[in-house]
Amino acid sequence: MKPMIPIATIILAAGKGTRMKSPKAKVLHHVFFEPMLHHVLRAVAPLQAERSIVIVGHQKEAVEAVLTSFAVNCVEQKEQKGTGHAVLCAEQALADFNGNVMILCGDTPLLQYQHLQQMITAHENGNTPLTIMTTRLADPTNYGRIISDHSGNVTAVVEEKDATEQQRLITEINAGIYCVEKRFLFDAVKRITTNNAQGEMYVTDIVGIAVSDNYRVQTYEHPCPGHVLGVNSRSELAQAHREIQARRNEALLANGISMHHPPTISIAPTAVIGQNTILAQNITISGNSQIGKNCTIDQGVSITNARIGNDVMIGANSVILNSTIASNTIIEPGTIIKSEIPESDSRGPSLRKDPDLPGAV
Repeated sequence: MKPMIPIATIILAAGKGTRMKSPKAKVLHHVFFEPMLHHVLRAVAPLQAERSIVIVGHQKEAVEAVLTSFAVNCVEQKEQKGTGHAVLCAEQALADFNGNVMILCGDTPLLQYQHLQQMITAHENGNTPLTIMTTRLADPTNYGRIISDHSGNVTAVVEEKDATEQQRLITEINAGIYCVEKRFLFDAVKRITTNNAQGEMYVTDIVGIAVSDNYRVQTYEHPCPGHVLGVNSRSELAQAHREIQARRNEALLANGISMHHPPTISIAPTAVIGQNTILAQNITISGNSQIGKNCTIDQGVSITNARIGNDVMIGANSVILNSTIASNTIIEPGTIIKSEIPESDSRGPSLRKDPDLPGAV
């Protein structure tokens, strides 16, 4: 649903992600078959933003290369001076835009559109230049805390490194997503200082600036903390994969697909599975694969960019690559196929075709 007031989005994707222990830019790491940045862009797409800005920096060319299929404008942050500076880099790209700006992070692949829409609606109805997304954590370590006065009004966001011991007891944290009136936003970020432990411009400081200007700061509390937390480590990358995998599998189960052990089955969002197909466990179906109806796929099977007809039986530990398999075919266990299989054929290990694959002859 398109917001009542024009909306632009700024997605922060310039950071290195040192905790990933990788030379690759953090937002390029794959979560469920594609770069995590893609998941953020898909979450914001239904908002129908008039402008979509992606702030790039570390490995700028590599990040831009994965964005060619998205209608975005990449803006470079040449020096990593903090999130406030990153937002300021977008000012020129939004010079002739009037409306609200939603700021998000490119490392939050579990975001879902409906919560972003709810936040925008709350902002439009809130009579405030700034709405900040929050959530609550039993263990808020490493996250910025929401500071409120005795009346419950937000007065500031304090980062972990700058927080007092008392402030670190607060469980309401900054989720890193903001909806801001454009005119206020760029006036505010220009007033941000670097007087903090990191010596950086924190975009969170616009909260204190709004309060000092006598504006009320509104919060939108996200009901699912796990959906808004950033991916900062390999462990969190795996957790994000499992969450999106579970969402995908739930949708397939609801559509008439049977799975023996869903947590071990990964089916790309680009793959299509016909009804009444049965999937065992430890199965990966990727690329633009199309699986017909009433198929049975045994454990340990890997299928990539294959077209498989109806009523096909695929034996355990088979690998099917870039192939077309006709209806009523039986593929014996351990088969590796990289070719077209005609109607009612049966293939086994003796017909492995690809010498580059393990077990091929």
